[in-house]
Amino acid sequence: MAFLGSAVRRVVSAVRPPLSPLSRTTARSYSSEPTSEKSVPYEKTLKQEVGKSSGPTKPLPKSAEAVVIGGGSLGCQTIYHLAKMGMTNVVLLERDRLTSGTTWHTAGLLWQLRPSDVEVELLAHTRNVISKDLEEETGLHTGWIENGGLFIASNKQRLDEYKRLMSLGKVYGIESHVLSPAETKDLYPLMNVDDLYGTLYVPKDGTMDPAGTCTTLSRAATARGATVIENCPVSGIQVRTDDLGVKRVKAVETPYGTIETSCVVNCAGVWAPKLGEMAGVKVPLVAMHHAYVVTERIEGIQLQEHAECQGTMMHQCTCAPRRRIIYSQAVAVSLSNRCWSCRSESSPEAQHTLDSDTRTGLRVSDNFVFSLFDLDWDVFTQHIEGAINRVPALEQTGIKSTVCGPESFTADHKPLMGEAPEVRGFFLGCGFNSAGMMLGGGCGQELAHWIIHGRPEKDMYGYDIRRFHNSLTNNPKWIRERSHESYAKNYSVVFPFDEPLASRNMRKDPFHQVLTEQGCVFQERHGWERPGWFNKDGAAPVKDYDYYGAYEVKKNENYKYNELLGKEYTFDFPPHHEVIKSECLTCRNGVVVFDMSYFGKFYLTGPDAKKAADWLFTADVNKKSGSTVYTCMLNKGGGTEADLTVSRLEPGAANMPLAPQSNGDVYYLAIGGGVAEHNWNHIRTVLQDEGFNCQLTDHSEDMGMISIQGPKSREVLQEVLDADLSNEAFPFSTHKVVSAAGHQVRAMRLSFVGELGWELHIPKDSCLPVYHAVMAAGAKHGIINSGYRAIDSLSIEKGYRHWHADLRPDDTPLESGLGFTCKMKSSIPFQGRDRLEKQKEEGLRRRIVCFTIDEKVPMFGLEAVHRNGTPVGHLRRSDYGFFIDKTIGYGYIRNPDGGVVSADFIKSGEFTLEKMGVTYKAKAHLKSPFDPQNKRVKGIYD
Repeated sequence: MAFLGSAVRRVVSAVRPPLSPLSRTTARSYSSEPTSEKSVPYEKTLKQEVGKSSGPTKPLPKSAEAVVIGGGSLGCQTIYHLAKMGMTNVVLLERDRLTSGTTWHTAGLLWQLRPSDVEVELLAHTRNVISKDLEEETGLHTGWIENGGLFIASNKQRLDEYKRLMSLGKVYGIESHVLSPAETKDLYPLMNVDDLYGTLYVPKDGTMDPAGTCTTLSRAATARGATVIENCPVSGIQVRTDDLGVKRVKAVETPYGTIETSCVVNCAGVWAPKLGEMAGVKVPLVAMHHAYVVTERIEGIQLQEHAECQGTMMHQCTCAPRRRIIYSQAVAVSLSNRCWSCRSESSPEAQHTLDSDTRTGLRVSDNFVFSLFDLDWDVFTQHIEGAINRVPALEQTGIKSTVCGPESFTADHKPLMGEAPEVRGFFLGCGFNSAGMMLGGGCGQELAHWIIHGRPEKDMYGYDIRRFHNSLTNNPKWIRERSHESYAKNYSVVFPFDEPLASRNMRKDPFHQVLTEQGCVFQERHGWERPGWFNKDGAAPVKDYDYYGAYEVKKNENYKYNELLGKEYTFDFPPHHEVIKSECLTCRNGVVVFDMSYFGKFYLTGPDAKKAADWLFTADVNKKSGSTVYTCMLNKGGGTEADLTVSRLEPGAANMPLAPQSNGDVYYLAIGGGVAEHNWNHIRTVLQDEGFNCQLTDHSEDMGMISIQGPKSREVLQEVLDADLSNEAFPFSTHKVVSAAGHQVRAMRLSFVGELGWELHIPKDSCLPVYHAVMAAGAKHGIINSGYRAIDSLSIEKGYRHWHADLRPDDTPLESGLGFTCKMKSSIPFQGRDRLEKQKEEGLRRRIVCFTIDEKVPMFGLEAVHRNGTPVGHLRRSDYGFFIDKTIGYGYIRNPDGGVVSADFIKSGEFTLEKMGVTYKAKAHLKSPFDPQNKRVKGIYD
């Protein structure tokens, strides 16, 4: 028998644990001796008819409303929720048996707290389905065991993160406790707590049996009319092009027949990219190793509740930063090849022995069924050492089995969901980064709602495939590097201002080099490099990705950018807090330049452009030519899909890229660059669904954009532009094509920071001459460059919304304080108007509120909001307002009684904000405390 302690010593002496080979063919071998068949968990479950395919288990229907492909966690959850929502003519196709791909070897862990409110809600739904709903519907047990979880912190930053999770959990009624090392020892006596800062204990976390869960889901779906067909691989997907040139799903082909359908759901896991290729859809994920070992029984660990689960694989994850201790008689030590952080919890640099295929992704064959890879003990040794340190009893514990299987990873460690931009009716439900079981219920429900109603109920933008720019999703370098880094940082502390090091400099604007030379510390958004803040100690360029020194890639030395980024790894004010303060106050008192070139820049033209604009935008954008209007775009449920500015242009001859050829209505759309692809696809989908005859063209790469803001901006620009910039000649929310230092630009009088200012939209080749002219004219006024960290602070101080923070697809404009953008007093219909009218009539059950605290304490969002001692919501976004010298936060609150959240409800309450278990007295504001009368944007400085 191999023991964990002896395994470490044997690897050091180049002796492998004596394990016999698997009888099934594995895709690739990494160790000198392959894993034995007896090491496969769920042995009895898997023995039934494995490898004995004799054709489909049921006849194929000729047609279906939707075809779900893949019988793992997501496929089974999706068909279950589709059937539950009333779509009964739906089919699930599994190439072999349910769970035979990657789901069967998953751990089955389910915890309730993550650093995202949406994910907390998704996890809660999965827990309800697994622990309650399925058993009530079917009478079958899913293998759910509520045995609690411990999250272990061996440094202060990790414990701070857990305290943040505890505060967020209070908003959702999730019981959790931060324990001292001594309290942890009392709860789990086998643990070595000498090197711990503490733990987070969540009593109602648990585990589920993947095979039992998927079987029960399929039975529940079948009982509601769905059809589950095993032993039926998909060989092709037919796509048709409609009369408007739009590609749409037509049918699914198999060796046993074709199913006509307008909807395909790709839940194929690591095989999802191949399925996407069948329809011309890009699926940016890679397969990587997921490994653990299952030990023999450890004395002192008792099985809770369900005696029938004694042979079931449960986890005791003693290595990963977000480690869990789950009581079980058969213990699995989850020492994944990505759990690098036993020795260095906050840096992937400790992940120096990753297997070679982690760099490029695994190659998993189509015949990989209930199969495993061989465990690479050289890689695994460091994790065993960490496990033994955490639970010393493991050193003398036998290894019952090893598991090393493929899992799919994505570029940002988030799943891929939603309708693919290339083909209508082709939906994604894949790329779950080893979290498919725990997220499956919540994501299956949202995906089903997406398919049936055209949109999810929750804010799923973070999972939506449209979050990635189209130039990236088919770029092998970007997919490889970013997926590797997300894999290596899988268990890293989630800090507020972290940035990736992989696949940088993919999209650079014309100002990139000159700003780099001036000390710009860039952020990455949508592939773009955008200015974050300006380092006063010189240039800090972003270098090529070095894989943290792995794979014989030389590690970057004297990497100033990485050093600056490392200083951001804190839940306190960062060391350069004063630098950002200087940028903000210079904007408030003088003048600064923001490079905003990464913004999306679209033109909407064509015969139906006016009809489309009326329907798309909440505001009336059909003012006279020369007007610029701030507006929202809504989904059918009244939720906000975007906020943007729309400028109406004069029709006429082309003056590209500043104006397109048009004989009729033409609109220029300027959209936040991080969400440009999402906006593009939202508009295009609406145009298709409504049948509008118009064109949407993208000129984001053709123009740069700088914003000159502050009380002295008019004085600076008056020397550069050949136009009268007075209030009378150039009012707020208007635009003109003017000459700037001899170059034509489109100047817009707008502000996203609450000051007098203009945006200059500049043809690419003219960007640098115009920029240098502005900086020269501004020198005597003390002009400086400023970045998005300052914009974040200045905008929250003013009360301007950030989409996907203060403003999401599950927030209506009325709830978010943007009712003024909606043309409700007119009779013009627009998408989502009916929902707003109903909400206005019924009253708001939730609404956004501004909070300030007097203590100089940093907050970043997710802090709990209490009214009269009762949790009523949490902050969505928070930052420090340097002009008012206070921490500011915005969050949505509810009435705990379910009633209307009125102004009186807000005024009459006593509010506190909870950060990491500590509460701070807060003041609620119905308006921004900074310049509530909007004088400064009008150029009025008293």
